[in-house]
Amino acid sequence: MSLPPRSIAIVLGTRPELVKLTDLVRLLGPAAHLVHTGQHYDEELSGRFLTELGLPEPTFLTGIGGRPRAVQISAALAQLDTLFTTEPPLAVVVQGDTNAALAGALAANARNIPLLHVEAGLRSHDRNMPEEHNRVLIDRIADVLCAATGDNRANLLAEGIADERIAVTGNTVVEAVRNQLPDAPERAALLARHGLSADGYVLATVHRPENTDSPEALRAILGELGALAADIPVVLPLHPRTRARIASAGLAELLAPLLVTAPLGYAEFLALAAHAALLVSDSGGIQEECTVLGRPLVVVRRSTERPEAMADFADLVEPGAEIGRVARRRLAEGPAGLARLAALPSPFGDGSASERIVALLAAVTAPRQLAAAA
Repeated sequence: MSLPPRSIAIVLGTRPELVKLTDLVRLLGPAAHLVHTGQHYDEELSGRFLTELGLPEPTFLTGIGGRPRAVQISAALAQLDTLFTTEPPLAVVVQGDTNAALAGALAANARNIPLLHVEAGLRSHDRNMPEEHNRVLIDRIADVLCAATGDNRANLLAEGIADERIAVTGNTVVEAVRNQLPDAPERAALLARHGLSADGYVLATVHRPENTDSPEALRAILGELGALAADIPVVLPLHPRTRARIASAGLAELLAPLLVTAPLGYAEFLALAAHAALLVSDSGGIQEECTVLGRPLVVVRRSTERPEAMADFADLVEPGAEIGRVARRRLAEGPAGLARLAALPSPFGDGSASERIVALLAAVTAPRQLAAAA
């Protein structure tokens, strides 16, 4: 039984969600109804991602981006409730732990619409993270929980969630990286445009509020990156919000040693990451992407919900001198270290997660389709 047009509402609001759900949207075809809350929306970033990833034009909600967390969730919830009343989907899909995902989950639950949570079961056990509260709440009410790994499934079982609601699918990031990574000639041309040589630079990103909203943390991170740049080029694509925080904290001079660029499209970022000697980032997604690309990563955060990456690919450090120490240790491993990581499989799956999720959606919506046909 095929899914009717616009029958699966996919609620998202950030660029990482767009990336991770691209292959699922492609496989669903006309059945996918993309709903963008606007949690992260501007033409330079989300607009370009929609175009670059080849995604259909979403239904956009209004008045959400840049608002406090409670306002984002409540405003999105009210608009989603109206949308789901006028155009009820057979199922709702949310991904990860964003405010958009929680709003989508609550709206589905309120209207008794089957809810499927992609990337269920991640846990940092850090109650200071708003994302931790979001993901726990979504998992409690989801009907189908798509756990990326066996560890994620174990987290859910430990919280008393019924095993029959959980499916280990792998993480959709694996197919996203494989499908969006430019080919070798394109990557070589990109490196040449940036004046970089393969395995000869560090690629860094900083965007999480725990780092950007603290002038002390921001100073420590930029200072360590600047010290690294004395030995190896450090490329820093700078998010507009981070740039503004750097300016307001009076830290602009710390950017001088770094190769600062505008925000990158996803394919361009992957191309640079694939040839970096080292990644330094506070991003959750990069913790997964580095395992597909086979590159080492220094994670600059208090905690992580992706311990699978820490076994071989990544090191967790707080802002400060440990960034430089761990970075230099990883860089000292040289070509042998990179070869070792390249030979390891990603702990996040085999690249078939989106196909498994489509099958789960077909199963969970079948009773509703049969009822409608009766």
